[in-house]
Amino acid sequence: MPRIALVTCRPGPEVSEDRDLPGLVRALEEAGAEASAEVWDDEGTDWGAFDLAVIRSTWDYSWRAAEFTAWAERCGTATRLANPADVVRWNTDKRYLGELAGAGVPVVDTRYLAPGDAVDLPDGHEYVVKPTSGAGARFAARYTPGEHDTAVRHLRRMHDEGFTAMVQPYVRSIDTAGERALQFFGGSLLHASRKGAVLAPGTPYDQRKVAHPGLTAWTPTPAELAVAESALAAVPGAPELLYARVDLVDGEDGRPRVMELELVEPNLFLWLHPGSVPRVVEHLLKAAAR
Repeated sequence: MPRIALVTCRPGPEVSEDRDLPGLVRALEEAGAEASAEVWDDEGTDWGAFDLAVIRSTWDYSWRAAEFTAWAERCGTATRLANPADVVRWNTDKRYLGELAGAGVPVVDTRYLAPGDAVDLPDGHEYVVKPTSGAGARFAARYTPGEHDTAVRHLRRMHDEGFTAMVQPYVRSIDTAGERALQFFGGSLLHASRKGAVLAPGTPYDQRKVAHPGLTAWTPTPAELAVAESALAAVPGAPELLYARVDLVDGEDGRPRVMELELVEPNLFLWLHPGSVPRVVEHLLKAAAR
């Protein structure tokens, strides 16, 4: 009987509930596995006792990135970790968008401001400031050029806490076309979803946001699928990925661009796509058997 750990985090005021977790544990057990939800920073967990550890909802990692990547290294030496620790390290820092752009993948234009860098914010269009290590729109906000002083205070707060900031133009198509999330599992498309705009004008950066507003099922276009596949193909070292989520928006030219490539702990939205559960279970069992 394979033993599978679905890795999560401790509940807290800044952590969303993982709606998929109980059902996925139950589906694995019904398929003959011994499955359990395990907290990643629980020092009493023997990761070597599992055949597979699958990072699922470690949604507090972004403000403990160094600690989390160190855990991934340790866990990856004790058992099979999905996704692998080197992928986790690369993907926890959104400067990977620059690497994807360098590989020819269409991405949202992004600049980076590290602690100590001169403040350089747009003065001709609306823009977004957020950390390179972040999840659920934490520490993210949308600004107009007239809100420069507020944006500077936002930057200072992030820099004081050791975060590098990323600055992107606000992609206006999100307000009408939304953002599409293409989920991959076992190397092929699992399903896709669409959500509305997360960042409303005037919402403070330190206010908690609804991470996936208006989520609905989506059928990806051929262009969206092509961009998503090009992003996955550009991951350094061509690692074997058990799961991935590619978040896409439409650029000014109407063509899809990568907003984010989630290889660490993407929400799979199985509650929205219950028909995908058997395929996920099948791939997890295969991974545990290797």
